[in-house]
Amino acid sequence: MGAWQPLPDDLPPEVRHFVEQLREVKDRTGLSLVALGARTAYSKSSWHRYLNATQPPPRQAVAALCRVAGVDPERLGVRWEMAVEAWPRQTVPEKEDEAEEYEDDPTRPWWDAPEEEPPAAPSRRLLVVAVALVLTLLVLTVIGVVVFG
Repeated sequence: MGAWQPLPDDLPPEVRHFVEQLREVKDRTGLSLVALGARTAYSKSSWHRYLNATQPPPRQAVAALCRVAGVDPERLGVRWEMAVEAWPRQTVPEKEDEAEEYEDDPTRPWWDAPEEEPPAAPSRRLLVVAVALVLTLLVLTVIGVVVFG
């Protein structure tokens, strides 16, 4: 694969070591960033940020890369935890005059997030059906008394 751009000099050693290992695993795949993005559901630009240490990757991205490369994800799991703890907290400007800090915990992709169930609300429809059944039972009882009386 092509040469990697140098990592920033001020990176903590845990982050540097993790990103270097991540790069080795990526190189093992023989895939371009575009192809890696297609195989892992993380975009080319996301992989570019992860592999150049500008943003910590989510754990699921690391696991996806390991799966594509045929590497045991536990190999990088502990390194990932140490790197995320040590990752420099920097601000990423959204607009020229604003800056927002990225989340402390890298998030998991939307497809791995548990589905939120809407809060249970009393069902008006269920009440209507119950009343209709009671009225039907009452009418049938009255008809039965009149006919068989």
